[in-house]
Amino acid sequence: MNELSGLTVTVLRFGFLLLLWLMIFSVVGAMRRDLVIGRKTKVGTPTARQARRHPELVDAPPVRAQARTLVVTEGPLSGRTLELSGTPILLGRAQEATLVLEDDYASGRHARLFPQGSRWFIEDLGSTNGTYLGDQQLTRALPVELGVPVRIGKTVIELRP
Repeated sequence: MNELSGLTVTVLRFGFLLLLWLMIFSVVGAMRRDLVIGRKTKVGTPTARQARRHPELVDAPPVRAQARTLVVTEGPLSGRTLELSGTPILLGRAQEATLVLEDDYASGRHARLFPQGSRWFIEDLGSTNGTYLGDQQLTRALPVELGVPVRIGKTVIELRP
């Protein structure tokens, strides 16, 4: 009986060792698969190394025109332009506003146009009549693209290059 239990222990040890090696091989195989999948690229797309060595292989991203002026296109101040300097612009009827709107439908501190990175964003400051970007009423700060109208009461403004 003593020999049988010794044989059983030896078989269990080899079985455990075999399971341990199977686990190691499965982990190494999974890691290899993850590394290979990470390296796959689309057919015809250069790898990062090829792009560094041969920049002409990579399509240049389109260059987006930067907004340089704010133009009032409709309303009492129609035709007025304001150069953008990278500082926030307060829009409203209050005298401390950067662009004082002569519009009965505008609040004192109606909206704020501010830069973030290379883009400009507009946010409503809790105005009574709302601020519209295109046809959408603002509920949070949204990016303003060039030529997209921003309506505050009867006044419409646009960013231009």
